[in-house]
Amino acid sequence: MSEQKTRETTTAGALTELADLRPLRIWQDVTARVLQSERITMAVVEIPPDGLVPAHQHGNEQVGLCLAGSLTFTVGEETRDLGPGGMWRILSNVPHVVKSGPRGAVVVEVFSPVRSDWAGLEEAPDASLTWPATT
Repeated sequence: MSEQKTRETTTAGALTELADLRPLRIWQDVTARVLQSERITMAVVEIPPDGLVPAHQHGNEQVGLCLAGSLTFTVGEETRDLGPGGMWRILSNVPHVVKSGPRGAVVVEVFSPVRSDWAGLEEAPDASLTWPATT
C-alpha cells in the first residue's frame, strides 16, 4: 500500500516539509507557506520580482531573515537594502513596507502572537518552491 501525503496550509503534527504546506496569498502576488504553533507563526514568504508589500502594521511582533534575492525594507523611519542574510525586527504596531528587487525574494518570518488574521486567506495556486534550490 502506498503512502499518500496530505497537503496542508499549516500542520498539527510536530514535523513536516515546506513543500507539503499549501501557499497562501498574503498580498496580491506575495505568497506564504505557513506553520503555526500555539503562540507563534512561522512563514516562508515568496515575493515576486519588483513585488510590493504595501505599508501596513499589526499587533504581532515580527522578525525575519532574507534567504534569497533582495529587498528594500522600511521599518518606521529606517530604510535599508537587504540581501541574503539580512535580518529585521518589527515591534508591535510599527508601520513597515517592503519592495523586492528585480529577482524577487524569499524570506522566513516569525510572528508572535500567531497571525490569526491569516486564517481566512485564500490559497494561492500551487507552484514550485523557489527556495531551497533543487539540484
